[in-house]
Amino acid sequence: MRMPLGENAKMALNNVRENKMRSLLTVLGVVIGVTALITVSSVLVGLDASIRDYLSEFGPDTIFVFKFAPGIHTTAPTPEELNRKPLTLEDGLAVRAECPSVRDVDVQLLARITGAVPPTATARYEGREVNNVRYRGTLPSALDVYALRLSKGRYFTDAENLHRDEVAVVGYDIDHTLFAGEDPLGKQILVNGNLYTVIGVLEKRKGGVVGGQADSDVWVPYRTYQKYNPQDDENVISAMAYPGKVAEAEDEIRGVLRRQRKVPYDKPDNFGQSSSQEIADQFREITASVAELIVAVSSIGLLIGGVGVMNIMLMSVTQRTREIGVRKAIGARRRDVIWQFLTEAMTLTGFGGLIGVALGWGISALARAVYPALPTAVPLWAVALGVAVSMSVGLFFGMYPAVKAARLDPVDALRYE
Repeated sequence: MRMPLGENAKMALNNVRENKMRSLLTVLGVVIGVTALITVSSVLVGLDASIRDYLSEFGPDTIFVFKFAPGIHTTAPTPEELNRKPLTLEDGLAVRAECPSVRDVDVQLLARITGAVPPTATARYEGREVNNVRYRGTLPSALDVYALRLSKGRYFTDAENLHRDEVAVVGYDIDHTLFAGEDPLGKQILVNGNLYTVIGVLEKRKGGVVGGQADSDVWVPYRTYQKYNPQDDENVISAMAYPGKVAEAEDEIRGVLRRQRKVPYDKPDNFGQSSSQEIADQFREITASVAELIVAVSSIGLLIGGVGVMNIMLMSVTQRTREIGVRKAIGARRRDVIWQFLTEAMTLTGFGGLIGVALGWGISALARAVYPALPTAVPLWAVALGVAVSMSVGLFFGMYPAVKAARLDPVDALRYE
């Protein structure tokens, strides 16, 4: 007696329905493994899209230079890097003057970085305040180098920088939190004890969690910041290369800064530089490493689930020995019996995979609802992979019970009590 695949699947679903709790406990490991896979892949895909959106606003031709390598770091800067001589405004101006592949340069002045997290400030206005503000002095060229877009007002000018005027351009979150619907232009805010008149508000940055950091910026003229914070000497140079000239610009910047900082020819650079594209590639490498770790953790859950499936299928073979004997006695071949039990095992684990996909999708949606800045997106490939892997677990771990059932002698099976 040969049974089509659909009939085998129907029998398997009936078995799952009749033993709901046992089936759920059997595939619990599969459910956990697939849920972890879907949840983490949704966060990683969302973060990847976030950082790409954020860096795309600078464009692929932007180069960042700092006393240690700019970009995404998994470890804190080394003591040697932290003790390096800071870059200077003169270094940035030399890059602008001596690098033919560089279109424009901005130099940011900020508080000295002494650890893994850069120092932040607090902004206040009429009893309201915003913490973790990124407060720095910049040149007027920042408007073009960082591709800043203003929703209100204007950016400061060379004259305001030269005369050390107390003016500021603030990020979206500063405007939204401190002024709560009021027109911020012309209002004075207190940043680290210094009063600044708001002359412009930046548009909200793209990029979710990553881009959201820029929405808490307070940008003031370089020389104004220097006037109020003479102890701060940390400079970040950002250079915008001409299209297609990033590699040439990086070589030229390196040569200029080695001369400026008097680095001997046989010594390594005492500064670091990185482009927007290189930072995006760093992030991709980090997410790939995290993905490999999650795959390993998910595999443990799938392995546990597979062992559970094999045990339950062996029990099922024992309980249905007479049924197997009857089927073989009326003409069922070994392959028919094998496929019957394999289909049941694959249906069981596939059912667990679907539950894992639903849970992962739900967790992803909940995270996005609770933390709107956290970008989550469940990719279709992760859904397909989760279901396919879960069914593969059933196929692999169901093989031994299926073969054992197929090898039963029909006479002995019919006699089994």
